[in-house]
Amino acid sequence: MLCTQPYIGCRARPNSQVCLAPKQGVIKVYNEDNTSRAVEVPSDITAQDVCQLFVLKNHCIDDHCWTLFEHLSHLGIERTIEDHESVLEVLSGWGMDTDSRLYFRKNYAKYEFFKKPLDFFPDHMVSISSETNGTVMNHSELIQTFLNSSTCPEIHGHLHAKEQGRKSWKKFYFVLRRSGLYFSNKGTSKEPRHLQFISEFSDSDVYTLLSARKNHGAPTDYGFCVKSTKCGSARDLKLLCADDEQNRTCWVTAMRLFKYGMQLYQNFIQPHQKQKASPMRSISENSLVAMDFSGQKSRVIENPSEALSVALEEGLLWRRKSCHRLSSHGSPSTSQNTMSNIALHMAQPWFHSKLSRDEAHRLITQQGLIDGVFLLRDSQSNPKTFVLSLCHTQRIKHFQILPVDDEGDLFYSLDDGHTRFTDLIQLVEFYQLNRGVLPCKLKHHCARITL
Repeated sequence: MLCTQPYIGCRARPNSQVCLAPKQGVIKVYNEDNTSRAVEVPSDITAQDVCQLFVLKNHCIDDHCWTLFEHLSHLGIERTIEDHESVLEVLSGWGMDTDSRLYFRKNYAKYEFFKKPLDFFPDHMVSISSETNGTVMNHSELIQTFLNSSTCPEIHGHLHAKEQGRKSWKKFYFVLRRSGLYFSNKGTSKEPRHLQFISEFSDSDVYTLLSARKNHGAPTDYGFCVKSTKCGSARDLKLLCADDEQNRTCWVTAMRLFKYGMQLYQNFIQPHQKQKASPMRSISENSLVAMDFSGQKSRVIENPSEALSVALEEGLLWRRKSCHRLSSHGSPSTSQNTMSNIALHMAQPWFHSKLSRDEAHRLITQQGLIDGVFLLRDSQSNPKTFVLSLCHTQRIKHFQILPVDDEGDLFYSLDDGHTRFTDLIQLVEFYQLNRGVLPCKLKHHCARITL
């Protein structure tokens, strides 16, 4: 059971007087596989601090994408807890008899809108205006417009809304402004007399709906809601539903920006500022150069492209030697090569073995629908093949990786044998550098850890 109330701890040392410890609390954090870990934390700990704690405890690579989620199972909703938010303050709003959890996982899309605003804000949904006069804005200035409190960006479009006290959903034209969320009771009119106030965000948070069709009877699975921090019952939720993922992402991202503004930007740049202030690499590492020892005399490789090519070639040579050592006991065979290939890729963080298609879809969605998020898994329909699941344009696509037998040697291919790879690691590394037959390069792998 998760302890949501801070307490005064008491510690004693041998042969000493009892002393009071600082005000602290206990939180339990879950992973995707529902493993959990309880830790004692100070009362002022933030979500970013908790993520840093679990990154260190689990020896994860800190790429600033680890995120803490608030998951409210009894309401069927969840949200990203912003890095600056107080975790114990979030927990204090939970009811004691509710199934509420904290989840620790990747979220590659958390700050992606600062890098690629065009992917998050479609032109037909965004304008900049006063509360009455609208004019089309320049997207290059979009983020600055959201962060500048003196300007009034506007998100507008149709959404399905669940009618209060009923099971039915109805489509309305909605307008999101700095002052709050409104819907029009007369078509697409934005006149003040036609706009009905729904909610503002100073004391509300935006959540995504889990299984919107099944749990809430929504017309699509792209549901989200506005929940007051003071209310915890299902009837108090403002339930909304978009027609596609891009529209939902636009509304949810804009609501986060309206609520937190410049604080989100500070959360985004803070890790990069720390890296510049205290670089991880030492002076000796920064002075390393690529060398070529293949000739009679050694030389410095000054061309970056040549240095990368040599590094890749040496890496592949090492892998071929490793495979040869694994299969050198007796005469080489396809089965031995297969076993060596399995030994190579099974330990990779991007490989998820027996994951089903639906589970892969859910995992990628949870970790951020941005271009290049991927994982590899066993094929459920053909046990001898593998599947690459990849996100592109907020859609998840699945590509079958076929084994190719060439005179007893086993290779893997995504394009019917035209491009062949000795193992899955080589395949992943190639498509991280080259798009090839894929819609985009492989960029972010879905990671799972056990807490």
